[in-house]
Amino acid sequence: MNDPNLMAPLAAFHGRKPPAPVWFVQAIAQEPERTFIEIEGAKVEILAWGERGRRGLMFLHGGAAHADWWSFIAPFFAKDHRIVAPTFTGMGRSGWRERYLFEQFLRESREAGRAAGAFDGGKPIVVGHSFGGRAAMGLSRDYGPELTGAVMVDPPFFAPQNIRPPSPPRPSRTRRAQQSLAALVARFRLMPPQPCENLFILDHIARRSACEAVDDDGRPGVALCFDPHFWEKFTRIDPVPIVSAAHCPLALIRGAKSQLFKADDADYLMSLIAPGSPHVEIPEAEHHVMIDQPLAFVAALRALFAGWP
Repeated sequence: MNDPNLMAPLAAFHGRKPPAPVWFVQAIAQEPERTFIEIEGAKVEILAWGERGRRGLMFLHGGAAHADWWSFIAPFFAKDHRIVAPTFTGMGRSGWRERYLFEQFLRESREAGRAAGAFDGGKPIVVGHSFGGRAAMGLSRDYGPELTGAVMVDPPFFAPQNIRPPSPPRPSRTRRAQQSLAALVARFRLMPPQPCENLFILDHIARRSACEAVDDDGRPGVALCFDPHFWEKFTRIDPVPIVSAAHCPLALIRGAKSQLFKADDADYLMSLIAPGSPHVEIPEAEHHVMIDQPLAFVAALRALFAGWP
């Protein structure tokens, strides 16, 4: 945890952007449509690519993340799909709530998808990473007949022997503002911590995670666009009965080096869903699959969509 390559991987750049390959520059140049809608009393940010009326594809981000985590992945599918990526409330530039409920995130995802055109071309496919993978499970349970299928990407789902005891209550976090965007980027890291070779992606995400804010001590500056009390306000759920009650086809993608979602966790999850469901491992990827191996991840999704479900 004291390794600066894990805890502050962008600090050595002192606010400068790391060099990026051509494919990445071209992808992020395809700016999405950015809109907000109100859902159950809170604003929800929506990013969208591609023409309405095409086959729908929804991307759901992980915990404490936001829709721009997909901004270098979604353009690879924009030629053939209408892509919609909402930001869950409490995260990114979406609004905050007094409390956060799992079922409410499912309704947010569905309503955002409908508002932005993911359902215009028929039943969409949903792809969810980490926390978003659990949301994809939930959508398959509650709204499965409305979906073509759901892809879970390295979800937090554990075999019985790997379930960890609940963490003790933590004191409330304070929101601390940095003096500049460069200072915030220098402190940005992945959670859970892991090595990151594609620092140009991490830098891009960090910059789009920032907003002007006044911290809990009254100091103005730049802070993460994330409710610091989110996990205190969130009602946790058991994913086993959710995934076991899916009403649409499911597929699984795992980072082969993931330390969060291990091989025996994946085997347990696969034992609970329909036999023959696709299970793909991305070599050399850890938990943050789209950052670790973005082009392999794109290729895996393209191959999956070509023959499944």
